Amino acid sequence: MPVTISIIIPCFNEVDNILRCIQFLRSNAFYADGIEIIVADAGSIDGTIDVLKKTDVTVIHCAVKCRAKQMNIAATVAQGDILYFLHADTLPPVHFDKIIINASNMNDVAGCFRLKFDKNHWFLRANAWFTQFDINSFRFGDQSLFINKNTFALINGFNENYLVFEDQEIIKRIRKQGQFKVLPYCVVTSARMYLQNGIYFTQLYYFYLFILHKLGVNQQTILRKYKEKLGKTEKKISQ
Repeated sequence: MPVTISIIIPCFNEVDNILRCIQFLRSNAFYADGIEIIVADAGSIDGTIDVLKKTDVTVIHCAVKCRAKQMNIAATVAQGDILYFLHADTLPPVHFDKIIINASNMNDVAGCFRLKFDKNHWFLRANAWFTQFDINSFRFGDQSLFINKNTFALINGFNENYLVFEDQEIIKRIRKQGQFKVLPYCVVTSARMYLQNGIYFTQLYYFYLFILHKLGVNQQTILRKYKEKLGKTEKKISQ
């Protein structure tokens, strides 16, 4: 069957996660022949590329480490009618492709899933509970994003001026084209950032960065502040 969904994974130093993610996608797609996987790597030096060479995915080598640019570049070679942007340490629900196709057939221009962390902690469960609501301040980039390829082209993709919160910025423009829906299924994402930096501190600092973003603080400043406090894993906000 022709490719229906192109799964795009921006990547940088994800040797511990990328193979598991790819294997999960292949094993849990409903239409196994209807998906393609594109990894947009930004110069990984931890063995990620060696792992990718052993798979059947398309690898795009990006000169700049910026999620928005990586995803835009990958989208230009995607064959699917639907683009599905996913983080390397996040696993979508079983039969994710069928779920996305059904949502798209109901004229939802774009959407995402709810969130669940791989760590059973009350505070993380509470955070994840809020992701069922279609409110940007409760949205995590790990919720993934699906969008019709034609719509993605119409809005010119991700804004490459955004080094952080690029996922929230694009949703504002998507809404002008039609519906955006939070689907009633969960992706499971790694809690590594919270565990390495402290669960409560990490969430408080994310909120601080979000407020800076809403106040219009420039991207370079927010990225610098992020790296100063949460940069141990170089994940979540910016690649």
